[in-house]
Amino acid sequence: MDNNINILDELHKGCCMGIDALNFIIPKVEENSFLELLEKQLVEYDDIAGRIDLLYKDYTTSDIHETNAMVKAMTWYGIQKDTVLDNSVSNLADLLIRGTTMGIIEGRKILNHKTMDKKVHKICKEYESMQEQYVEKLKEYL
Repeated sequence: MDNNINILDELHKGCCMGIDALNFIIPKVEENSFLELLEKQLVEYDDIAGRIDLLYKDYTTSDIHETNAMVKAMTWYGIQKDTVLDNSVSNLADLLIRGTTMGIIEGRKILNHKTMDKKVHKICKEYESMQEQYVEKLKEYL
């Protein structure tokens, strides 16, 4: 059971980091089609995070772990640093692809090396698949 809790915590952390990054980047976006894509991605991260939170309750009465203030601050700082001189759609897409790819890698490592219940496996696959779809969509903006 602990493995399921740890996996759900990791997936939730990945969703929260994606949500934070998108919330920091969206105010910088001026192109409508790119903005719409990011807003859809934000909704999907939020949806998966909510479903992970509900599933978490099947395994423990504890609250799911949230990303701490330091991680949020580091995410914000990294985005500010990487966009101060180049706020172009291409650069923003590049940043998001790199971050999303880290989430895909983490999801794949979990799927390849961890034992988990079917429900946890299913949401992990959904998490990874959603991110892969957005990487493909984001590539159009490079």
